[in-house]
Amino acid sequence: MDRETFVKLLNDDLSSEYQSIIQYIQHGATITGPQFLAIGDEIKRHLPQELSHATILAEQISFLGGTPTAEVSTVRSSISPEDALRTDLALESEQLDRYRERVGQAHDLGLADVAEALRPLLEQTQEHVRDLQSALGR
Repeated sequence: MDRETFVKLLNDDLSSEYQSIIQYIQHGATITGPQFLAIGDEIKRHLPQELSHATILAEQISFLGGTPTAEVSTVRSSISPEDALRTDLALESEQLDRYRERVGQAHDLGLADVAEALRPLLEQTQEHVRDLQSALGR
């Protein structure tokens, strides 16, 4: 893999983070009911972390000579609170897999500083997956 391909993949990740931000705003506002109070608060805590992820990705893309995308991956609207949680879990799980790949790819390209910048995204995304799994009783 070359840097140009890596930057494209980072831009795909950035587009996915934009999707997360929008979904969390929508889901945080629509997940209601006493059984979802705790997860609603958790989703509201995830939101600034998603914004931080987008910022870190944009900075790394720029650092590598690319232009951060303004494209948003398709947002998945949800009908029920359970559907919203499942949708968020699917997205976070996809992002977790991608961040594991990106950290390895950065190391393979000799970009240890980029890999270190991406590590917090990996760790926080793991926490998001666990939080959502717990909320869904998994």
